[in-house]
Amino acid sequence: MAFSVHVEGIRFAAGHFATYRGQCEPLHGHSYEVAAEVEGLLTQDSWVADFTDLKAVLRGLCDELDHRFILQAESQVLKIDRSGTAWKVRTPAGLGYVFPVQDVAALPIDNSTAERLAEYLSGRLCQSLLEAGTDNVGRVAVEVWEGPGQRARHVREVTGNGAEGRLPLD
Repeated sequence: MAFSVHVEGIRFAAGHFATYRGQCEPLHGHSYEVAAEVEGLLTQDSWVADFTDLKAVLRGLCDELDHRFILQAESQVLKIDRSGTAWKVRTPAGLGYVFPVQDVAALPIDNSTAERLAEYLSGRLCQSLLEAGTDNVGRVAVEVWEGPGQRARHVREVTGNGAEGRLPLD
């Protein structure tokens, strides 16, 4: 694949607490920034992907996370319960939080790290491209900045019947 397009500057603000070594960091938030690179063959129109369309997809994905608490729904560390109107989260230290359902983005990830957010977003971006009928893309990379000087990147290979990687696309 000799061509790629890159978009950046998509932002969202969200709260979270990552887990590490069986513990949980304090509740806090970030002003995240997201970038994506799509690599593939040129279409008949001589482009890999339309910048405007790519930014719109990323913006839509980030809007789902904006001003929400990012919940690592597959956490092996947190105790998580969902009632009809709230998510209840208990940390290993015994702290308890109750979040209204509408304020939570419960993601199928085991930790709310920048690495897992990049992986999640790369899967969702691939899904969107495939649903739009895109067949010229071979690889997608997503970067998530938690702040200046700290970012994570996930690269996902796209195959004819889906994308390779940890997260399912359904």
